[in-house]
Amino acid sequence: MGTREIDALTGEQTVFSSWLQRFGEWVESGDFRQFQAMFSDEAYWRDLLAFTWEHRTFAGPAAIAAAFAQAWQRVAPKSLRAAGGRSAPRRVKRSGRWVIEGYFDFDCAAGRGVGFVRLLVDTEPQVMPRVWLLLTSLHDISGAEEKTGRRRPTGDEFSQIVAPFSWAQLRDKEKRFEDRDPQVLIVGAGQGGLILAARLRQMGVDALVIDRIAKVGDNWRDRYNNLTLHNEIVANHFPYLPFPETWPLWLPKDMLGNWLESYAEFLELNVWTATELTQAVRDEASGQWLLELKRADGSMRRMRCPHLVMATGVSGGAPRRPALPGLDGFKGRVMHSSEFGSGVEFADKRALVIGTGNSGHDVAQDLYVSGAAAVHIMQRGPTCVVSLDPSARISYGIYTEGRPVEDVDLMTAAIPYDILIDTYQWVTRRTAEYDRTLLEGLHSVGFKTHDGEDGTGFQLLYLRGGGGYYIDVGCCQLVIDRKIGLVQAEDTEGFEVDGLRMRAGSFMPLDLVVLATGFEGMESSVRKLLGNDVADRVGPVWGFDQDKVMRNMWRRTAQDGLWLMGGAIIEARLYSRFLALEILASLKGVLPPREAMPLVSRPPA
Repeated sequence: MGTREIDALTGEQTVFSSWLQRFGEWVESGDFRQFQAMFSDEAYWRDLLAFTWEHRTFAGPAAIAAAFAQAWQRVAPKSLRAAGGRSAPRRVKRSGRWVIEGYFDFDCAAGRGVGFVRLLVDTEPQVMPRVWLLLTSLHDISGAEEKTGRRRPTGDEFSQIVAPFSWAQLRDKEKRFEDRDPQVLIVGAGQGGLILAARLRQMGVDALVIDRIAKVGDNWRDRYNNLTLHNEIVANHFPYLPFPETWPLWLPKDMLGNWLESYAEFLELNVWTATELTQAVRDEASGQWLLELKRADGSMRRMRCPHLVMATGVSGGAPRRPALPGLDGFKGRVMHSSEFGSGVEFADKRALVIGTGNSGHDVAQDLYVSGAAAVHIMQRGPTCVVSLDPSARISYGIYTEGRPVEDVDLMTAAIPYDILIDTYQWVTRRTAEYDRTLLEGLHSVGFKTHDGEDGTGFQLLYLRGGGGYYIDVGCCQLVIDRKIGLVQAEDTEGFEVDGLRMRAGSFMPLDLVVLATGFEGMESSVRKLLGNDVADRVGPVWGFDQDKVMRNMWRRTAQDGLWLMGGAIIEARLYSRFLALEILASLKGVLPPREAMPLVSRPPA
């Protein structure tokens, strides 16, 4: 059906409804030949648990139909219908192509699923538009649906005075865990750990979150003074509790820290701060983790629980401190960027910041505006640089189109890796034009830039775990104007007692060196807490695996009962649902063992 034919109809709703009715008939009947015919030659199907109990992507009509046929009988999909409470079908242009986007609900053996589809409508006229992108996702497990909306608690036990205990007294008892062990222990009370705990609670799972910090939110409050989020607030809402409409577009780190503390309180999450996991051993015979926790007062608590979640962040929290020539003999102050608070402390001091990513630039800029006598920044390799506005905003522009944030999440989840590359290559070419003057200015003072791996820019650097990018909030102009000096690492000889010697013989006196050199990967936390055997079994974390999905994140790992939770707020919000559902399915005994997965064949690595 071409564009003219669509215009002649009553609108996108009619086209989508007609397609959904036909598609639902073939899905329920198991007519795989007709099912296959509804996909375009370049179609992709992404599934999040609903059909595969995995995060899987299939490309091309034949592969899609074969996978569907393999899973169909066990999954028993039925009752495809327009999704209630979601965005109406819409005709939009994506990647230069006209499509109709729509959402649908469906039932399956495990519970209720939600789907998203992009239908091509710019092709030759045909009986029915064909699928370009299809997402199917599990959203509820039967009998353990989220307690939200019409399923929310009644509060009758308090309003009808049927017990002598107040809500506050019961909450205090619940948080102490004196009469039970949790079903899930989550290590890390950042956004990932708290969002996952919120999902689990609404599904009826008893979870405890622990963290070494003194107060929820301190993992943000304790970072450098002027840190703000580099994507807009509209992309960063938390599940069940969006940010107030009065809050700023760019969220300061202290506001976010306060939000985490409030979120834990409002969502009734069980959190123990000033608590450290000192031992974790898996008893495979019982399927339990044997855990030892150390509290702030020095007391120890031993627990047994089936599920352990590491939510220590993608970076794992361990600072990288490279061995730099002569730095051990430098008598000035040396600190990692994670230890840097405010440049005010270093007014009138001479500072060198090593590293040209976000943290390096932000720390250097903070030192400059705080009155440091001299600030230099050392570049150790080319950096991907984009302006905050407009360039960085383009990557998150889809969140400003007026749809509910969780609808947009499903849309982004539907995009397969191959199209993600094409999309970010297009975005990167566009932002390079926007930022031409900025980049030329940087090059004029010797700053080295690049446009990411295979021209995909900063977003794929982040998703692949490479780092090495800066979203400019003002430091670039300071470098261009030589108000912040630039040093290339290859031009240095090494540090001396009171400064840095250059290969050309000149000397830079210094009082402070800040290592903005990043953090160890999350696998380092797994290795430190759980030992080499578990870490080796799990393997690398973050970046893309042979199925072109994140390695070991938000889904089953090779170690039974161990789950990894991380990412920015967007990823935490989206994938927390599916991680929580897998844990819930395991607790209820409906998660298939690995050898009995609906789809056990794998594409070539």
